[in-house]
Amino acid sequence: MTPADRETPPPQSPGEDIEISVPLDTVCFIVAKLHERQAKQGSTDPSASRLDDDDIESAVLEDRPSDPVEQELTSILSDLPFEQQVDLVTLMWFGRDGGDWADLRRTAVTEHTDETPGYICGTPLAADYLMAGLDALGLDCKEFLRGHG
Repeated sequence: MTPADRETPPPQSPGEDIEISVPLDTVCFIVAKLHERQAKQGSTDPSASRLDDDDIESAVLEDRPSDPVEQELTSILSDLPFEQQVDLVTLMWFGRDGGDWADLRRTAVTEHTDETPGYICGTPLAADYLMAGLDALGLDCKEFLRGHG
């Protein structure tokens, strides 16, 4: 065997052997909703309560306890199957810190609860982490966001 025969194969791209169960359009929609929620300003109504839906126009623009964007986002995330919720958390962690996808996914499976949708919504910069995770896998939401922006 010559040294040329023992050459190591070229490294694979980071996302080459990683498949996520969540359709890209779904991830991109979630990213868009997370960005929409992140862009809200503080409530101008200090007496607003969770049940205060009298001024729905303001509620859409402000961060209120009865936030319709957060309710929609939580509903969408809750409706995702277990595997897709796990992959979203894994993608978010992968985008935040990198690491080994398989190890991150095992941890996401172990840590999964009924509160996973709330965990995703409550993670500061979740949209940015998801985008970074997609980027590391060679995917992006540019086309989706251009059509839905």
